[in-house]
Amino acid sequence: MPTNQPPQVAAAAAIGAAAPDERQLRAILVTVSIALMAVIASVSGLNVAQTHMAVEFGASQSTVLWIINIYTLTLAALLLPLGAIGDRLGRRPMLIAGLAVFGVASVAAGLAPTAEVMLAARVAGGIGAAVIMPITLAVITSTFPEEQRGRAIGVWTGVAGGGGIIGMFLSALLVDVASWRRLFVLPVVLIVVALVMTLKSVPNSREKSGHSFDSVGALLSAVAVVGLIFVLQEGPERGWTAPATLISLAVGLIAAIAFVSWELRRRDASLLDVRLFRERGLAGGSITLLVVFGVQAGIAVVLFPFFQAVLGWSGLLSTLALMPMAVMMMATSGLAPTMAARVGARATMTVGIALAGAGLALMALFVSVDGGYVSILPGMLAMGIGMGLSMTPSTEAITSSLPREKQGVASALNDVTREFGTALGVAMLGALLSAGYRGAIDDRLHGIPRSTADTAREGIANAVEAADSAGSYAQDLVHAAQQSFVDGWQQAMWAGVAVMGVLLVHIALRGPSNPAPSPTNDAEAAEAAPIR
Repeated sequence: MPTNQPPQVAAAAAIGAAAPDERQLRAILVTVSIALMAVIASVSGLNVAQTHMAVEFGASQSTVLWIINIYTLTLAALLLPLGAIGDRLGRRPMLIAGLAVFGVASVAAGLAPTAEVMLAARVAGGIGAAVIMPITLAVITSTFPEEQRGRAIGVWTGVAGGGGIIGMFLSALLVDVASWRRLFVLPVVLIVVALVMTLKSVPNSREKSGHSFDSVGALLSAVAVVGLIFVLQEGPERGWTAPATLISLAVGLIAAIAFVSWELRRRDASLLDVRLFRERGLAGGSITLLVVFGVQAGIAVVLFPFFQAVLGWSGLLSTLALMPMAVMMMATSGLAPTMAARVGARATMTVGIALAGAGLALMALFVSVDGGYVSILPGMLAMGIGMGLSMTPSTEAITSSLPREKQGVASALNDVTREFGTALGVAMLGALLSAGYRGAIDDRLHGIPRSTADTAREGIANAVEAADSAGSYAQDLVHAAQQSFVDGWQQAMWAGVAVMGVLLVHIALRGPSNPAPSPTNDAEAAEAAPIR
């Protein structure tokens, strides 16, 4: 069980140093935010360079998708084991090692002469990222005093939530004005800055354990995560009943069941005490992050073809159009701890989930081809505010549910939940959009040549491309595809509203109930002042 000793005092005792002062705390927060930004930007950055890689490497679409997905798969699989190792070996040396590995891998990817070298570099990058992500949050929870920790976690959560969109925008800008290989300049620069600042500002902290490392649990968790995320990534491409999909699902589920069984037997010596999921904080925070990040990732899948195929925008302009949502998300992530301190984590999460659900409903109700970007902007802004308010208290609920010596594992669990949610949201909302589109366009293809109609059924991008050779039917085909996409969009949005509604009821009834007491005098108010 956690002790009552303040985390920053415990961290200082572990390395024989004084607790960090205000200036060092600010430097630590900037350092881990920069390191996290490098990792998050690399998750989505290559999405804008798929065609360029296919042409330069002479690679198939399947190979290109593996270049993109292998990074996330490696990252997710190793988060829990490497987070636990960081707790034992020391968070500062592990962060330095992760930054070094990630930086070298990014340079290798930028210079890769073949698809095979690129794949290897992405695997190495995923390993480095799996070290960096849990350590950045564990550094915050182990060094910041309790009254400032919520604000710091809010900054971390804002970077984690909005960093992907910002990274995608900068990546699209680099692709448009330079070369796709310049995508790796941004993470390398961020890593170098973070490495220098880590050496200068980040203190070490480690936890002593009387038990051996849970290697069996680490292996089982990695197999379970790989199997289940592979299903979510490859299911839409290979088919949900394809042999590879079903085998991966079976392996993932068996490994997950074996992991839970093993961890229950290990008890105090376990990698992750699964019994803690009975607590409202850990369960509620994990479920909220799973759903919120799933909806966010799924919305991106829906928004990009709307911007590009319906509105006819470029990739760069489409990415820029997502920025208002990212800005609102990052801003409210920083404000969420203040709100949670006043009204409680459960109330803050409930308001955030309600706003995010309202944003989905607004986009479902008012989206139209003629209305364009303005018809979905209010919904995007509401979603950004809602996600920012719900993510920060959810993250804090997870990290506060595990003891001090397990903060690397707590941080890794937070990250694994995000990755699962992202993969699930992309798979589910993407499938709903595709199904809704195909169901709607069938009734709008009367009179259009069969071969052209068959191409149009595959997706709106295919329909727009087929219109070039459709002759007098071109305008009708494009209009049918755009209207059908809006129908599919609405189906996906309403499904998201339903999921958020279920989550809202769950959190309102069973969410974490840990409101922070309001300061009762000037001295306490001064102590609770946020970091400036």
